[in-house]
Amino acid sequence: MAMPAAQAGRPGIVLFAHGSRDPLWRAPIEAVRERMAQQHPHLPVRCAYLELCEPDLARAVAELLAQGVSHITVVPMFLGTGRHAREDLPRLVADLRQSHPGVAFALQRPVGEDPRMTALMAAIAMEPGEKPS
Repeated sequence: MAMPAAQAGRPGIVLFAHGSRDPLWRAPIEAVRERMAQQHPHLPVRCAYLELCEPDLARAVAELLAQGVSHITVVPMFLGTGRHAREDLPRLVADLRQSHPGVAFALQRPVGEDPRMTALMAAIAMEPGEKPS
């Protein structure tokens, strides 16, 4: 007998970033979400922001829960483990765990600390820049 989606652990992902008042700042985070949607159309992915723009983490999680997601991975879209990734985000995830005891939450390391990202950034930095006009 098949397990209901909630018991089977239907996954969802939240790409968590700092946020900015500048709407262009969100473009790279939204581009990652869009690429994930193209590659994995059945995997719900939401962006969330700590401050200065919407949605916040709680709202993004609520959107995933409304889709029947029961296992949420939060991916810090930070280059390093600063105060937001070290203190603020774990506190927010702990609050979500208390508010939603039937949901499994996983918190990844900041993407910038992944050796693949380090290698990619180094490769990009080695490319010639634009020439001044």
